[in-house]
Amino acid sequence: MARIWIHFLWGLGAICAGHGVFMDRLASKKLCADEECVYTISLARAQEDYNAPDCRFINVKKGQQIYVYSKLVQENEAGEFWAGSVYGENQDEMGIVGYFPSNLVKEQRVYQEATKEVPTTDIDFYCE
Repeated sequence: MARIWIHFLWGLGAICAGHGVFMDRLASKKLCADEECVYTISLARAQEDYNAPDCRFINVKKGQQIYVYSKLVQENEAGEFWAGSVYGENQDEMGIVGYFPSNLVKEQRVYQEATKEVPTTDIDFYCE
């Protein structure tokens, strides 16, 4: 019960602040390199442009490098999506994190295998 209450208060705070919205989940599980999904799995390069359909996704230009942090476990007929960040032209700029179709990219370098299956949470699909 306490857990539900905490989630309710957190969600109410987000709504009252007017800074974001919880979107539908794309999957119930994801694969990561670690339990917290903070370590980079791989570096991939976009094979074509991609225009994000909503705030859960990122825009990608052909040739851009993307750091991959998690891979959603495909369910039913849904597409396979990965989460990652695209860096700007200046490599020192922090990247924007979001989802993109896995068939859009080609992995260039694998840093760690995505062997940890972790449940997704509402925050995985939260948009500001």
